[in-house]
Amino acid sequence: MRFAKRLTSFLLAIAILFFGITPDASYAAVAWPTNIDIAAEGGILMDANSGAILYAKNIHTPYYPASITKILTALIIIENCDLNDTLTFSHNAIFNVEGNSSSAGFDVGDKITVKDALYALLLKSANESANALAEYYAGSIDKFVDIMNQRAKELGCTESHFANPSGLNNPNHYVTAYDYALICRAAFNNPKFVEIDSTTYYKLPASRWVPAGQTIYSHHSMLKRNNPLHYEGIIGGKTGFTSLAGNTLVTCAQRNDLKLITVILNGHMTHYTDTKALLDFGFANFKSVKISDAGNAYGNVMQNIELVKTKNGPSNMLTTDKSRTVTLPQDASMADTTTQISYDTNATDPDNAIARITYFYDDHAIGTDYLLSNAKTNAKYTSAEAAPKAADNDPAQMVAPGSDGNENSEDLPAKSLSPSSKKTMPLKKGLSFRLRIIIAAASAVIVLIFIVIIISRRGRNHRRSRRRRRRR
Repeated sequence: MRFAKRLTSFLLAIAILFFGITPDASYAAVAWPTNIDIAAEGGILMDANSGAILYAKNIHTPYYPASITKILTALIIIENCDLNDTLTFSHNAIFNVEGNSSSAGFDVGDKITVKDALYALLLKSANESANALAEYYAGSIDKFVDIMNQRAKELGCTESHFANPSGLNNPNHYVTAYDYALICRAAFNNPKFVEIDSTTYYKLPASRWVPAGQTIYSHHSMLKRNNPLHYEGIIGGKTGFTSLAGNTLVTCAQRNDLKLITVILNGHMTHYTDTKALLDFGFANFKSVKISDAGNAYGNVMQNIELVKTKNGPSNMLTTDKSRTVTLPQDASMADTTTQISYDTNATDPDNAIARITYFYDDHAIGTDYLLSNAKTNAKYTSAEAAPKAADNDPAQMVAPGSDGNENSEDLPAKSLSPSSKKTMPLKKGLSFRLRIIIAAASAVIVLIFIVIIISRRGRNHRRSRRRRRRR
């Protein structure tokens, strides 16, 4: 019996050493950082690359955005127009603004390029430029507003509505921090937008009231190197203020591979201190990890997927996106992540995507990858089992539960905005191949233990029988 106990203990020790079978090992993972708060009514910190939400406060509560609206206006123009085209300021563009609101001093009949108008829009926050750009592209401000709402919807916004291209007060013009982070993510991943928005000053051409032209400067204090509020690594951003909106501020900054976006709504004069606090928190506590660089176990999810076999071996018609990243706490490991695979793709996914792989850490969506087809047609599956839907499993589309919009950074379990009918594979911890090995090893250990117990019992019974015979 002593031999059986010793052998059992030895086998269990071997299992723990070689196969990592330890009780409740998942609790060893690094906790999701939450040691941050801001004074503004609403705010969000998002990784611009992975879409992971790193901090949230009232991110689904609507607020007036003021002039940060112009980021969406600029994005639409940049995506659809020739920046070398010329536009003309109409009477409506000049006078359909509030008195004493931001202006670059243009007058009716002034002609400038679309590019110049964009600089006036993003640096000087010129409301007449917003109107002129809207009329140039859509023919009227009302038609452009329809385009704004449509583009916002395409980017995943469901809780915001736009009524003008400038952000001036209107009861039907509002955004949530979450929605506007989605818009800013698209903008700050557009090279032309970044080129314009990151500029600290720009020389505008001659106009009726300024024949010699004028130099305009960015309103964002964190961009200016000689300003005490300058922030190292800043890329760009946009300020905003109206009597109803209070202070609003969008900022994007990057250090090493981590690119962060902040949106501050109704800041009560704390918009810069809140922004700095969020950026400091993000850079101090998180890191960006390229999935393909994290090792074959995570960069090549296909090795866990049953591929079509041919007479020459496994098919190589599938691959993953080597550029995708996830956002992890500084001391965390990819081994602590889980994955969810969805075969419902949509128009915002790559054309040749047949599945979306969402990574999670401690219930937080931290990034996505795609299973891509290398077939010449680059076509997605069209069977009923993989029919495209409008929902997206991008981490930026994964939001905290609750309908009151009062989430905070300490409680952000991911909940998809997509319908519950989405076809997904269950969450997997780490690599399924490793799990199979561990399960097989554990099963083998259990079998060995039972064999040892059976042999031990038989030996004991045999010894008892021999003793009885001797007594007789």
